[in-house]
Amino acid sequence: MTARRESRRLVPEFLATSGRARPTRNTLDRLTVLYATGERVPDGLEPPERLVVELALGRAVALAEAAAHLRLPVSIVRVLVSDLVDSGHLKTRAPIPAVQQQEKQLLERVLRGLRAVR
Repeated sequence: MTARRESRRLVPEFLATSGRARPTRNTLDRLTVLYATGERVPDGLEPPERLVVELALGRAVALAEAAAHLRLPVSIVRVLVSDLVDSGHLKTRAPIPAVQQQEKQLLERVLRGLRAVR
């Protein structure tokens, strides 16, 4: 019974977005890639927003990955991310479509060739 209490949140998820349920932009999906615009986390951000920016500092992170790190639903993180994009703290880009990704077999052949060069 104690394990159940530890996993339960003390604060409801929707309070991370001040009760808002809809993002200001509808172009964000689970695979949208996030980038921080600065080199450090700016002051004045709420804790969930701060964590999203920290995750995106110096690397690309998918929206769904950020949600997993925060242990928040994707819908909540989508609202947070849209606010951070609006305020200029994050940039986003669409995920690479599967058509543009390299074939796994081709990449394996290139890797074998590189190993053979040694």
